[in-house]
Amino acid sequence: MDEVIRTAATDRALGLLRSLAVYHAIPFRQRRLRRLYARFVSPGDLTFDLGSHVGNRTRALAALGCHVVALEPQPDFARLLRALFRRSATIEIVEAAVSDRVGTAAISVSDRTPTMTTLTSEWLDARTQDPSFFGVRWNRCIDVDITTLDALIERFGRPSFVKIDVEGGEPEVLAGLSHRVPTLSFEYLPDALDYTQRCLARLTELGPYRFNWSPGESYELIAGEWLTKAALMKALGSPAARLQSGDVYAQLAPRDATGH
Repeated sequence: MDEVIRTAATDRALGLLRSLAVYHAIPFRQRRLRRLYARFVSPGDLTFDLGSHVGNRTRALAALGCHVVALEPQPDFARLLRALFRRSATIEIVEAAVSDRVGTAAISVSDRTPTMTTLTSEWLDARTQDPSFFGVRWNRCIDVDITTLDALIERFGRPSFVKIDVEGGEPEVLAGLSHRVPTLSFEYLPDALDYTQRCLARLTELGPYRFNWSPGESYELIAGEWLTKAALMKALGSPAARLQSGDVYAQLAPRDATGH
């Protein structure tokens, strides 16, 4: 039993250190991320970072002068975020996941690869058959608090930008949103584009959103102009786009960006 406990602690430490190295130590990554986010936010804007993990995107948004509400359900990473940003008056850490209801839920944790932690059992089951997830092992479950985007908006106000990275839970996050938010981003996987389709459908129910996409950690928008839902899905289904995951960006048409 002691050996199991030591192994789990080692895995958690290695996973945390790996995430810090990947997201904070690579030169110029922050500069590129801030340049991208500067297209969507201005100093003083309220922003939400859902699935903050080690806070690289929280850091970028705060550097642009935004107030950031960072949501992170994993206790180890929530503690890390509080330590990293303890001196910041513009960053608030909320230890919770985001879904389509308020309450508690069991979250599946991969200690060695903690970016893969998920609330969504269907997504997890599909990833076990996905060659790009070879070696990822979800080794434990923990109970966490969950909230909704609507509840966050009621508490903090309507954000200018919401970043969503919740490993398959993106459709549920958007199901818990009834407000028009000027700009959002959410992760897509080449072998899980049905989740992307569900997200796009929900957003177009909320308002006249247009779309773009950024592959991998490039922090560059690929399309020269904003796309319709159908055009984006066609682009993401292309052989080049299917080589790696990335983020979809959704933006309201300018005349609708202040609507509720």
